[in-house]
Amino acid sequence: MNGIILEPCIRTNALFLENSDTMNSFWNSKYSVDHYVYGKCPNAFFKSVIDTLPIGRMFIPAAGEGRDAVYAAALGWDVTAVDQSEVGRQKALRFAEERKVSIRYDTANVFDFDIAGESFDAVALIYFHLSPQDRKRFHSSVHNVLSPNGIVILEAFHPRQIYNSSGGPQDPSMLMTVESLTKEFAGLTILECSEHRITLDEGPGHSGIADVVRLVAKKI
Repeated sequence: MNGIILEPCIRTNALFLENSDTMNSFWNSKYSVDHYVYGKCPNAFFKSVIDTLPIGRMFIPAAGEGRDAVYAAALGWDVTAVDQSEVGRQKALRFAEERKVSIRYDTANVFDFDIAGESFDAVALIYFHLSPQDRKRFHSSVHNVLSPNGIVILEAFHPRQIYNSSGGPQDPSMLMTVESLTKEFAGLTILECSEHRITLDEGPGHSGIADVVRLVAKKI
């Protein structure tokens, strides 16, 4: 790279933390500001995909302050969202009320959230970073809650993101590649799985050049 050695940007991210209470405190503190940390506009890739889909039921884990959940609900989706942060939930519900839409939003660890027997037409995994073992376990379980022809929409940071300052975990093992996602969603039909360098403009929490991986997969 022209002789230049890139140093990883130093950031903290609650998803490093094993203790659930510590994670909750981190995100509650992060969201306890007047503005929306990741903005009110939906993630651009998420928007580009769901704008083309028939309306149905959607599951959004790690829903944060609700930008994607509220957008989907405004299109007519029946949205179920979950996040560990009660502050994030409160902001999401205020945002939904502002936009005159309704969403179901529960506060829980995603592994404790009971959706057994439910079926969704789309599952949106937007910057939902877990430890490798938890990520593999969660990704393998997504198949069980998708309805026939259901779609997974994922955007996450690539390991090269550690050299950028636009957000995301510092631990490369929590980041994702085309190869890892192809394996973890092997039970679905991969419609798209690709790496991109983009410019994020998602509030102060995601701003600037970013290296991401995107996936769209379908249950046949």
